[in-house]
This record gives sequence, C-alpha cells and structure tokens, in this order.
Amino acid sequence: MTSPAPPTRPRPMPRTAGLALALLALPGLAAAAAPLTQVLDQGWQLRLAPGDTHATAHPQATRWLPATVPGTVQTDLMAAGFAAGPFVRDNEAAIQWVGLSDWVYRTTFTVDQATLARRHAELVFDGLDTFAEVYLNGHKLLSADNMFRRWAAPAKPWLHAGANTLEVRLYSPIRRLQPWLSRQPYALPGEFDSAFGDEPKGRQSAGYVRKAAYQYGWDWGPRIVTEGIWQRVHLDSWNALRVTGYHVAQQHLDDVTAQTRVQLDVQADAATTLPLDVRVLGPDGAPVAHLAQPLRIEAGRHTVEVPLTIDHPRRWYPAGYGAQDMYVFEVRLGDGDDVRYRGTREIGLRTVELRRDKDAWGTGFAFVVNGIPVFAKGANLIPFDSFPTRVGEAQMRQVLTSARDANMNMLRVWGGGTYLPDDFYAMADRLGLMVWQDFMFGGAITPYDPAYAGNVRQEAIEQVERLRDHPSIVLWCGNNEVQSGWLSWDDRKAFRQSIGPAEAARIEQGMRDLFGTELREVVARHAPGVPYWPSSPSEGGDGFANGLDAGDYHYWEVWSGQARPASAYLDVTPRFQSEYGLQSIPSIRTIRAFAGAGDLKLDSPVLRAHQKYDSGNGNARLAMYVHREYGQPKDFPALVYLSQVMQAEGIGLAAEHLRASRPRSMGSLYWQLNDVWPAISWSSIDYYGRWKALQFHARRFYAPLLATALREHGTTQVTLVSDRTTPVQARWRLRVMDFAGRVISEQQHGVTLAPLAATPVGSFGDAQLADADPRSRFAAVDLLVDGRSVSRSLVFFGAPRQLALPQPHIHAGWAPSGDGYTLTLDTDALAREVWLSFGQVDAQISDNAFDLLPGEPVSLHVRSAAGLDVLRRALRMQDLASAMQKGTP
Repeated sequence: MTSPAPPTRPRPMPRTAGLALALLALPGLAAAAAPLTQVLDQGWQLRLAPGDTHATAHPQATRWLPATVPGTVQTDLMAAGFAAGPFVRDNEAAIQWVGLSDWVYRTTFTVDQATLARRHAELVFDGLDTFAEVYLNGHKLLSADNMFRRWAAPAKPWLHAGANTLEVRLYSPIRRLQPWLSRQPYALPGEFDSAFGDEPKGRQSAGYVRKAAYQYGWDWGPRIVTEGIWQRVHLDSWNALRVTGYHVAQQHLDDVTAQTRVQLDVQADAATTLPLDVRVLGPDGAPVAHLAQPLRIEAGRHTVEVPLTIDHPRRWYPAGYGAQDMYVFEVRLGDGDDVRYRGTREIGLRTVELRRDKDAWGTGFAFVVNGIPVFAKGANLIPFDSFPTRVGEAQMRQVLTSARDANMNMLRVWGGGTYLPDDFYAMADRLGLMVWQDFMFGGAITPYDPAYAGNVRQEAIEQVERLRDHPSIVLWCGNNEVQSGWLSWDDRKAFRQSIGPAEAARIEQGMRDLFGTELREVVARHAPGVPYWPSSPSEGGDGFANGLDAGDYHYWEVWSGQARPASAYLDVTPRFQSEYGLQSIPSIRTIRAFAGAGDLKLDSPVLRAHQKYDSGNGNARLAMYVHREYGQPKDFPALVYLSQVMQAEGIGLAAEHLRASRPRSMGSLYWQLNDVWPAISWSSIDYYGRWKALQFHARRFYAPLLATALREHGTTQVTLVSDRTTPVQARWRLRVMDFAGRVISEQQHGVTLAPLAATPVGSFGDAQLADADPRSRFAAVDLLVDGRSVSRSLVFFGAPRQLALPQPHIHAGWAPSGDGYTLTLDTDALAREVWLSFGQVDAQISDNAFDLLPGEPVSLHVRSAAGLDVLRRALRMQDLASAMQKGTP
C-alpha cells in the first residue's frame, strides 16, 4: 500500500462518453466495406459571439483564439492567458462572465471522394455543453440542449470534396433561460443561489437544463458554468449497413454455465446475410468459447442477437470477496474483404441483487453479489474537477486506487455531476469497486412537461446502454435528494403552500412518473440485471424518505442540522447509510497552492472563498467542532492537523458503529472521497490526491477484520467484525493501560469469527475499565490472528481536551529498505494520532494518523526520490498533545 502520490496537474484526456463505437476502417479492406470514422479534433478556434454584451469589457475574446476539442471555453481562455485560474485565491469571481456569454467554435476539415461516395454520412457530437446549434457549410444541422446526450445529424447533402466548414454556436444557459424563467408564475426550488448576482435569489435556472448541476456552485465547489464541445466530434460514413451498438447480455449464471446473448444494434438499407464470428477469451487470455454462423439481418434499425454459453465460468467479485475475473468477447461481422464491423467487450460475469427482506428491524437494504451479502464500505464520489475535460486517466486511477487501498468496495457516483467516461468504469471493474450510479439529478425539483421527460429518457437510454457491460455498476439510482427534499426541506414545504395543492400535485406526479416509472423502465429494459432505486435517500417508493427502518439514509444532524457532536452517530442505526460527513482543512501544502504566501487565518478572505458551506461561514462551524473535542489549537498548522483528526475520528466512529450493527446495517458511504478543487471540504483525499487523516483511518475502519470498542453512556461494547466468507479462528485481548504504557489489567479470549457477521463479545462499564483515574487511563482492544494484531481500538474516558495527555518523546530511526526506507518510531508515552509530513518534499508513506503505544514500535515504509538526509531533515511529527494548547480545560 502506498500513501498519496505527489500532486500533479490534471492533463487533458480524450473522452469516450456517448455511444460512439470508434468504427474504424480496417487496414487492407475495400473502402466500400467497413464504416469509416473521421475524428474532427484539430484546427478548432473560438471567439465571443458577434454582438455579445461582454465584448467591450473583453475585446481580446472577440478575435479567433485557438481552441481544444474536447474542451471548454474557460480552459481555452486560461490557456491563452485571457482568464486567470479560478482555483487560485479568489479568482472565481473573475471568470463568471464566460458562462454568461455566447460563443462560437469553428474548424475546417477535408472530405475525400471515397467518403462522399458512401451512401450515408453522419456528423456526431458525443457531447455538447449545453445549448448549441451546429452548422455545416452554412447549413444548420442540429440544435442541442442536453450535456449528457449524443447529438448526430445526416451530413451527406451538405458535404463537398475538399475543405468543409463546421461551426458550433454555444449559448449561455443562464442568459438563455432567465428571461423565460422571469415570466413564469414561479421558479421550481433548486439548490444553491449564485454568489455573484447573475441570477435572482430563489430563481435558479440550473434545474431546467440538463447540465452538470455542480457547475452552478455547490457547498464544496465553485460556480463555473462551463460551455464547450466537451466530448469527441466525428464524421461517420458507411454504405448499406453499420453496427451502432454492441452488448453482451447475461441471461443466467451458475457454477456450471454462463448463458449470454451477444447483441448487435444494426442499421441496414436492405436485408442481407453476413457471417458472424464471436470468440471469447477467458481471464487468463486462453480461448474458452467460439461461435461462427451466418447472421440474417433485415432492413431497418433493429437488434440482432445470438446465444453463447461459457462452461465453468469464473465470476467477477467485489474487492475482498474474490478475483475480478473478466472475459473478452471479440466480434467480427463479415469476412475477407467485406468485414463490416469488429468490436471488443470486456465482461465480468456476476449476479447482483438489492435484497429487501422483512426482518426484526423493518425492511433490509443489502447488496448481494454472486449470492454473497456484501457490507458496502466506501464513500461518495463527486466530480474530479470543475472542468471535466481536463480530468486525465492518471487522476482517476489515483483516486480509485486510493479507495481500493483503503479497503473500500463501493463508490457512489453522486447525481449532481456528470456520467463518467468509460475508462473510469473499466478501472472500477479491475479494482473490484462496486459503483452506485446516480442519474444526474442533484436535488433540484424537476419540471413536469413532457418535452423535459422525453429529453431525460433519451439521455438515460444512451448512458445505460453505454455503461451496461461494466460489472462494477450494481445500482442505478434515479436522483440525489429530490424526493427527500420535496417531502421534508423547509423551503420545499413553503413552496408547496405558495403554489397550491393542484399545482403541487402536478409537480409530484411529474417526479413520480420520471423517477418511479420512466427511469425504472429504462433500466429494466436496457440493463435488466442491475437493480434500480428511485431516489437517495428513500424507502423505494414515492412516500416517506430518509427513514431508519427501510431503504437508504442520509444523516446530517452531525455537522449540518443541529450540529450535533460526532457521538450522535451512535444514536442512529439505519439499514444503509449512504451519506454522512464532517469537514476538515487540507494540508498546508495544498493551502499554499491556492492561497500563496503570507499569514494563514481561518477567517481570511481567501480561506473563506475556498469554504463553500454557508458562504464561508462553515469555517466557524469547523473551528467549533475542533474546539469541542480538542480545545484551542496551538497555532494554525495545529488547527489544520486537529481538523483532520476530528474528521477521521468522527467518521470512524460512525463507520465502526454501522459495521458492528451488521446485518441491521449493510452499508457505510461517507461524504465525500475527493475534491473538485483545492478547498476546505468533507473530502478524505484533497484535490491534489493527498490523503487526509480520514483516508488513512478508513483503511483501518474498513479492514476486512475489525475490532470495535464503542463507548456510549459509560458503557463500552466490544464487537468483532468479519467480512471473510469462511470462519476465522482468532483471539481478542483487552488491556487497561496508563498513558506511560503500564498495563493495569489484561484479559484474552479465544473466538471463532462467524463469516460475514458482527460478533459481540463483551460489554464493560467505565468502572471496570477506567477505575479511579479516567483522565490518564485508556483501554486497548486488539483482534489477534495467528498471534498478530490485525485490528486495534482504543477507548478513552473523555474528550481529548479533558484528558491528561503527556507530551511524548518519539524517536525516529531510518534504514534503507527495498525501493525506499524503513522508518521505525517508538515513544516513551502514549502518542495519539501521530501525523508525519515532509513539507515540500514529495514522499509516500505506508501509514499515518495512527496511535503509538509505549513499548510497541511501529515500522513504516517511505518512498521518495529524495535522499535519506533530505528526508531526515524534512520529517515533521505531530500528535494530539503537541497540537493542543496547554491549559486547555
């Protein structure tokens, strides 16, 4: 395992979203046979649309500038030096004009006679952001109004040999919608009002357009309303037949056979018969199945399919439950000089069920994969960047690998962002990370007009068909918090009263139709092996949402709501907790990257600008949570450190409680894994990929074998948790110690850990553990397997500010080891939450934010390009006692 990689600037990456299948010409074959794809990604320019009102203030943008496709207007202006990076200091305000302007893209491309000779030619935009018109040689080809759809139009009548001109006109979604919205009798409740005055309070346009909601600003990210050609552009040409889709449907799976159906979506001018060849390679690359037969294709658009059986299949499992075995299906339609299509799919064979059995606590909510009830351990994933086109494979891989390294097995792709590129899901497949996939609805109440619903339905069909072959996707969810917000949020309640019961009923019915029927039907038809859930949180229907006894649950009384202490996590035991969170401050190095040099204060303008909760006032709430547990920090670096410890310990308390409550609770997804920009937020990995203390803690509280010792109301309950599918022989040990390391009492017991279960093993009152000195004693619970501690939980009898924590003296010893160094730490007194850092030196460390006990040295592995002397000088160590101001009560 490695700790976070050093920060890297995200690089542009060609995107593959949409339904494009890259139907490339095959070398050596006749030009008339295989369809051709000509990618149009070169020679693009952009400028402000003629007559745009921002021309006077930004004259440099009125001339043609180089443009990158796929890309955004904002990133092109930044590359040209005409817009400052909005992530630095408070530059966010200075870029708002871009999303309020209209823009024009243009390019020229050459078409040869062979392309013109083909019967069909179609111009395809895999993604346009968002209101757009496309012109080819002066002829309007199409209008677009959905960022998440693929847009295509016949182009042959307007193409000519030689240079062709392609123009895309983009319209500000805010300026397009606000005049219309101002004439409406009401505005549907949305999410966050603009901080820049470009939309009236309470009249947000974001909910009326199919565009990434987070770009309008969220409580963890900036307002950057992008425009651009954000996916691939290509010209497809073909003669009598083309394949537009390829899917491997899984009909039945058991230990003996996997029954599949290879499906091809075909568009044919006339009926024909072509040879079909399908070869299947197993997980080790060896051939395991082959089918060759004539395939009859009728005229028109339709799906053809052939059955194919795999004997003794190897299944795909989530991380921790087995291998991520994948099969490769290679398809060829036609042969010799007449191959019409070649395609490849990687398939993981697995079954998935959302089990909702009635039990003593209500109705369960558990993911069952290949017959195994899996406790979902993970986090919510937000977009990787405000500019999705500059997210590269390396950045996605670093975050996903970090999740897997922290023993996660599920990520929830939250509904206010974008559907992610194919590469993301392929990585999740390989890493064994289950994906809870929201449709892209982030909380705003949706319009009920039929045109909007039809637009969404086509979006859903395209995205489900694009992603349905990924075994990692185990759930499609209709939305994030639309239902629970409508039913329970104060502003929604006031809105319902203001419009009257008849109109409220129409809005409700529209949401019921969209999330309860339309999207459910899309998933049932196009990905029938994957469960559908209408809203998060919900109980599965259109009634009460966010209950403890059925469905999934978002818990925000800690941090938001009443700002209850983290101990309140122990008061709720939902069936599946899909959101809960605490904020923290990123590392000093990350802060410096956006704040620059100078004094750092939590209430400074720049740190308030990078705190989006409650318009910057979230920093005061964060300080309150730190002071509540740890008292006054010694200085600003200590505040940064203590905020991360507070977050890690609080989220760890909730996660351990949920795991110890299995099978009543079957999922823990904290908010949030990553950041969209460098900020103070709920993330456990910051924008640059640096692990916070929470990410290191997650690796421990999500470990497959876990010892929990949860203290509440003066009683500590010890529970041992196993995610193993077979029994585990173990021992558990309870020691009561003082802070100098002296063992006051000790007991050990043998135990057989039942598979896939939480096993309570003991309950202890404070009088049994703390005796007469609760301020300087603690209990240590270890789970021992083969004599080695695989999990440890420490119990303290008061908040850290109430304890007599000593100032430990930690000794660090270095030695070369393999591809790096071994760093061994030992201490003369209990050192809580030891945090190691190396300033500006890039170093990866195998563990961090851990407790160090006297007489129990800890050895860590450190990798760095820096030499040993540099690392020795750069090493800094923090612990609770050194970070809290002396004299804290």
